[in-house]
Amino acid sequence: MADSGVTDELSKFHKSGIYRLEGSNAVFIDPVRVLNRSYTRFRVSPSAYYSRFFEPQRADQHRVSVNTKKRKRRAKHEPRALNEKERAADRRHQQARPLLVRAHESLLGASELVLAMHSFRSDGCFPTECEELASPGVRQSFVELGKVWQAPFYEITLNICHHSEPTDDGGSPSVQCNEQRVFPIFDHLVMNETSEDVEAEFLNNQYIIPRKSCFYMSDLGQIHNLIPASSDHGFNLIVVDPPWENRSAHQKSMYLTLPNKHFLSLPIKQLSHTEGALVALWVTNREKLRAFVEKELFLAWGVRYVATFYWLKVKADGSLLCDLDLFHHRPYECLLLGCCHVEAMDTRNLSNFGTVQDDQVIISIPGDYSRKPPVGELLLEYVPGLKPARCIELFAREMMAGWTSWGNEPLHFQESIYFRREDDGRLI
Repeated sequence: MADSGVTDELSKFHKSGIYRLEGSNAVFIDPVRVLNRSYTRFRVSPSAYYSRFFEPQRADQHRVSVNTKKRKRRAKHEPRALNEKERAADRRHQQARPLLVRAHESLLGASELVLAMHSFRSDGCFPTECEELASPGVRQSFVELGKVWQAPFYEITLNICHHSEPTDDGGSPSVQCNEQRVFPIFDHLVMNETSEDVEAEFLNNQYIIPRKSCFYMSDLGQIHNLIPASSDHGFNLIVVDPPWENRSAHQKSMYLTLPNKHFLSLPIKQLSHTEGALVALWVTNREKLRAFVEKELFLAWGVRYVATFYWLKVKADGSLLCDLDLFHHRPYECLLLGCCHVEAMDTRNLSNFGTVQDDQVIISIPGDYSRKPPVGELLLEYVPGLKPARCIELFAREMMAGWTSWGNEPLHFQESIYFRREDDGRLI
């Protein structure tokens, strides 16, 4: 029976992208499978998504890196004492460490899943095509385009497809893309209200927009345009992935960052539904940032802290991305959960938050730099208010079916280079 249970769980995983690890508070997700549930005619290309950290490290590589570190350590004098913030960060780490270790052990114990992980990046493309997708080259910057004087005149065209009726002789219905809808691409709500994903065109580039989704591309000063006219039409789930200031992002010039004080003005309470909202905030492990969130940010947003989830990053062989105790580069990030409009919640909605299990662990193989795994489905069971929930992601860089995406580059990962066609498997 045990083998049957594992097989059933693996079968569910192939359909959903979510594998609940037995006997632990951890789940493993394949972001590609989860994201593909948002699409009908296209599929996220695994070779494009998994562009980093996929190949397991060879034993000889590991020995070299360890020896190098040892040489560097020997070259130094006595290790310096940790300052107050570093000691606080280490205390947090020591509290989280046992549950992260247990979660990782549960993953390694799921042998069928670990075996399946090796094939995640395969999507039928030739090796040269996979390499090209892993390094798409120079990209146009929405951030820069949004600053030029022509920005209000830029338009995006959505090519809407319709299914024809079956033919009289029993032939299959066909798909015809015979309608176009044109929207200003900046400072405007661009909507795909159809039940199919659509191709969009902007400056000779192609983008894939999921079904029943919309995006609003603007800078921080325009986010108030998303506040609903009626507060009972607000969002029930708000995921926030701020561009926190950090040295790595600055050095690699991956994206623009903002000082912490800028996030205090986010209108989280005004965006929230009056029956309550679940707010999920991605944070790094910097103690200064955690203290800012706990002492200032959640208070300014009107959010009450509920729980902490952890995102544990692994490679394709199941090993951790780096040593768990590496002080300045740990293989996990945190997702802080809070609730908004607690005072307006009824008993049923309040009980939803009471069922949130603290210290849950989400395990996955990372994609591109700063790209977070799609955790919306894992959070929906705790979301108060109406069903289906109204969901929004702030500082989004990709889209999901049924969601609103806001940020200065929500189309970043919607470009067609990240997709292949569902009908014939070809990369587009």
